[in-house]
Amino acid sequence: MSFITRRTMLATLGLSTALSLSGASWAQDVTRVAAVWTVPVEQQWASRLHNALIAAEERGEIDYVYSENITNTDYERVMREYAEQGVQLMVGEAFGVEQPARAVAADYPEISFLMGSSLPPVEPNFATFDNFIHEPSYLTGIIAGLKTETDKIGMVGGYAIPEVNRLMHAFMAGALSVNPDATFSVSFINSWYDPPKAKETAFAMVDAGADILYAERFGVSDAAKERGILAIGNVIDTSTDYPGTILASALWHGEPMIDKAIADVKAGSFTASDYGIYAFMEYGGGSLVVDESLAGPEAVAAARAVEATILDGSFVVEIDDTEPTSSQ
Repeated sequence: MSFITRRTMLATLGLSTALSLSGASWAQDVTRVAAVWTVPVEQQWASRLHNALIAAEERGEIDYVYSENITNTDYERVMREYAEQGVQLMVGEAFGVEQPARAVAADYPEISFLMGSSLPPVEPNFATFDNFIHEPSYLTGIIAGLKTETDKIGMVGGYAIPEVNRLMHAFMAGALSVNPDATFSVSFINSWYDPPKAKETAFAMVDAGADILYAERFGVSDAAKERGILAIGNVIDTSTDYPGTILASALWHGEPMIDKAIADVKAGSFTASDYGIYAFMEYGGGSLVVDESLAGPEAVAAARAVEATILDGSFVVEIDDTEPTSSQ
């Protein structure tokens, strides 16, 4: 059964019925994995992990099912239904459901849980992670700081949580390292997926003089494209969707973390630890992509020089989880 079909069944029939009809009598020689997403799997953050899980299944390492667009109020029920189906590894986002997610993990100590979370892991089976791509975010800041002509940069984020805050702070620090005159307009739309709201927020920043937009959410790059200015991408590379608009992006690669978690489950060595470190550039979990034709050789060279110092350990990008504020 295809995943599209399985996803549709999960949405319309309920997990127990869907898994029964899909034949998920799980295969005995592969790791059984379920994921619970509060957003569409196409969304930046979820897509990085979803695609890594799909790749693992295509290699024959796991049997993977998932649910998307699950509300916070329904999240615990969906987790429990998957747990009752005999999954070995459960992946998802606990940011808005920390208490119920951890309660489920406590009730199923035989299952390994790998959850996006701002709080610490909990023994014996609740591991956590974040998308620590502050390093490439710093590098995109260097690019933006050297390219802005108005010295005004607009930044639109989802929620002011550590996972977002640290990326914004790193971006601003990178920009200021090469352009101390740069100023920033920072706004949060209080949603993970509301492109129209993000777009309108970005328009206001452009009207106030911003000539580069930091697109932490979908919708911001649309505003940049319509106004004929540049944007900085986040988590995924959308340059093919916005040709001539995306100046640079800080990418998150979910494979190092997902592959490590799967290997640990298979080996019986999965522990309640922080898997977020596998997003660091040294593990291949983060990277910089830049449109050299838009950035120009000077900005590219400056960013790549700092990238080399990050990779050799001689420069450490500070992690600042506090809420960023506007400087203009």
